[in-house]
Amino acid sequence: MPYTYEYPRPALTVDGVVLRKTDAHTEVLLIERKHWPFQGSWALPGGFVNEQETLKQAVDREIVEETGLKNLSFKQFHTYGHPDRDPRHRTVTVVYVAWITENQPVTAGDDAAGAAWFNITALPPLAFDHAAILNEVITALNLKKD
Repeated sequence: MPYTYEYPRPALTVDGVVLRKTDAHTEVLLIERKHWPFQGSWALPGGFVNEQETLKQAVDREIVEETGLKNLSFKQFHTYGHPDRDPRHRTVTVVYVAWITENQPVTAGDDAAGAAWFNITALPPLAFDHAAILNEVITALNLKKD
């Protein structure tokens, strides 16, 4: 169905915060960006919502495409929409959080050059506003920064 609007509108994305506990600490799954913007930087896995999918379908699809992880139990966390959060254009993202309990292998795919687990106390510099998002998740879930 074609749409015509007289005003600009933001793009819609989803980002997935995937967490796991180890014996020593809490870890978050990050992807290394393959393309501009922030090429080579680490980020939360995620991407644009397709026209005919729900937000939940979008986050599930993006996580599978970028990390290989399937069947995660995501819960919607918060929406972020600062006008300058993406240098390409106005983008609003809906963030989801999931915990995994098993040590599942991750495989970078799609527009991710890499995928790896990071201790929440030893994070690399993150793309976009992902450091602020992750800090809010850590605070809201009362995770110890061991």
